[in-house]
Amino acid sequence: MIYALSMSKPTDNELKIALKKAIEMKEHDNDEHFIAKTLINHHYRVRYLEDVLKIADRYMNHGMADHEHTQLLRAIEKAKEAEERTSGNEHEDFGLE
Repeated sequence: MIYALSMSKPTDNELKIALKKAIEMKEHDNDEHFIAKTLINHHYRVRYLEDVLKIADRYMNHGMADHEHTQLLRAIEKAKEAEERTSGNEHEDFGLE
């Protein structure tokens, strides 16, 4: 069975409850199968990707204006930075960039 086809998006309340429980699991070191870690990490990263989607949509629907283009580039960079932070591969530029 392909779960993505039958899985509905959690409501805001369901997500809030799940995240609260995941945080409790992490705090009590009760995450043997990394479910809490995965949920918390994915939630953190998905927020940035949702911003990219929203801004990309606005960019495409507003004639690809310079302001929206700049916002899109910034949103993409924030999403990349979040990915690097959570994967432990942060880029250190030493102030040279």
